[in-house]
Amino acid sequence: MANTGSTLLALITGAAIGAGVGLLYAPDSGEKTRKKLKDESKKAQDRLNKKYTETSSNLTEKAKQARVDFEARLEETLSSASHKADDILTAMETKLEELRKQNAKLQKEGKGGDSKDKPNKAVV
Repeated sequence: MANTGSTLLALITGAAIGAGVGLLYAPDSGEKTRKKLKDESKKAQDRLNKKYTETSSNLTEKAKQARVDFEARLEETLSSASHKADDILTAMETKLEELRKQNAKLQKEGKGGDSKDKPNKAVV
């Protein structure tokens, strides 16, 4: 975008310098010189308007594309995070079930055996 601003500034500066030099070295009458200046300034304005429209259009397209890219990456990231969260929950549920079975087994051993010899505790 800074490059575009520099280009526009150079275009305007060039047009102003060209107009000044044209006035200094004009072999034509004042009326013809004024007409030429008017025509050249009109051409410069048209070029400037065209450049502005192109730049504006390019920036709009780039902004749209950046938004689409951002939304796609966000969706991908959220999907990946969701899958990872599901994997973690599944692993935790599996581990919890294993711990419940182990706890039930220890409780059965505690009731069936001599409670003086074995401490009654659950493994977590």
